[in-house]
Amino acid sequence: MSLRDRRIQYETAGLERVDLADDPVVQWHRWYEQASEAGVSEPNAMTISTIGEDGAPDSRVVLARGFTSAGVVFFTNYSSAKSAQLERVAQTAIVFAWLDLHRQVRIRGSVTRLSDEESDEYFASRPRDSQIGAWASPQSQVITDRAELDEAVSRFTEQFAGSSVPRPPHWGGWRIVPREFEFWQGRPNRLHDRFRYTLASGSWILERLAP
Repeated sequence: MSLRDRRIQYETAGLERVDLADDPVVQWHRWYEQASEAGVSEPNAMTISTIGEDGAPDSRVVLARGFTSAGVVFFTNYSSAKSAQLERVAQTAIVFAWLDLHRQVRIRGSVTRLSDEESDEYFASRPRDSQIGAWASPQSQVITDRAELDEAVSRFTEQFAGSSVPRPPHWGGWRIVPREFEFWQGRPNRLHDRFRYTLASGSWILERLAP
């Protein structure tokens, strides 16, 4: 089937104001739990967009590792392209797409680095092979071939043999501090339900948007 002719008719239940929590973080967790229970693969996956040095947007999928009233947390290499872009422009937009449920959540906000203590705590919880990988990969840099990466893995595996793997200084977490959420529910005939939360003077304002 061609891209032009591929369509899905959304027949899921609608979304009304009474269905939504006053706090968008609470509402996000409701939908996240429902996505998890429905068997959505990696429901914590999110697309994060940053602004490149050339002024163009740049997007990729990462995994959220925490979401509280303080914000959304993810971890990465601080030498990566996305980290360099966040250092330059400390604003981002993310999307959680739970397409099996015909739902998505869009979030816009500012970003800040996590403390060393927070990054250390999470790094210590990672599988050992992932810890080694954080040392071995010069993320976003050009490499000759896969063998170069495999050699680095072997080198750091030997270096840390018999001991715990410390967090690399170039690896850690970011926190996205939301100022706007949009909850989207697919509806028939593309007349979707959309609700936007906007932070104003410390309170969330909730409005319905046209599809």
